[in-house]
Amino acid sequence: MHILITGANRGIGRALADHYRDAGHVVTATARTPSEGEVALDVTDPASCAALAAQLGDRAVDLLICNAGVYLDKGQSLDGGYPAQMWAETFATNVTGVFLSVQALLPHLRAGKGAKIAIISSQMASHTRAPGGSYIYRASKAAALNLGRNLASDLAGDGIAVGIYHPGWVRTEMGGNSAEISVEEAATGLVARFAALDLASTGCFQTWDGRDHPY
Repeated sequence: MHILITGANRGIGRALADHYRDAGHVVTATARTPSEGEVALDVTDPASCAALAAQLGDRAVDLLICNAGVYLDKGQSLDGGYPAQMWAETFATNVTGVFLSVQALLPHLRAGKGAKIAIISSQMASHTRAPGGSYIYRASKAAALNLGRNLASDLAGDGIAVGIYHPGWVRTEMGGNSAEISVEEAATGLVARFAALDLASTGCFQTWDGRDHPY
C-alpha cells in the first residue's frame, strides 16, 4: 500500500509515517521544510502540490492523510487579537491546503483500488464544543470537517472513501505537555480508524479511539 502523508516531519504525522513504514508499506512523507527522508510539499501552494503530483508519475496513492495543520491563535485576546493575517495563514494550511492536496492527487487516488482520504480535524470543529476562544483554529477545523463531508459525497462515485478524524489531545508541540495521550497512542488509534474506513462509513467524523463524534 502506498500512503502519502502531509505534515509528516513531526508529531502525529511523523508517528504515522514510522508506523506504516514499520508495517512494510511504502510511505511518501511530506513537509514544507523537509528533512532526511521527506519530500517537499507546501500544501498552501498550488505549484508545490502540482510538482509533487508530477513527481509521483503514474503511481497510485492508496491512502492520503491530510495531516498538515497550524494552531496560531492560542492566547489571542478578543479585544485587539486575532489579526486578519493570522486568519489567512491558518485557513491556507488547515482548509485550502487540504483541498489543494486532494485536488492535485486525485488522479493518483483514482488509480488506486478502494483509495481513502483521511483528514485530521479536531473535536474543536464540532458544534457541540463551543467554550469560546481559539476562534481561528476552531473555524478552520470546522471548515475542514465540512470540506471532508462534501468530498465524501462527491468522491463516492469514484470509489474513494473520506473520513474526518479527531486525533485526541496529544502531547506534541501543538498540544502541549499536559495533553491526555502520547503521539504513539494517537497514531495507533488513527491507523485502526483509517483501516476501517470504507464507502459504507465515508463522511464519518470519528475520534482516534473509535467513537463517532457529533458534527
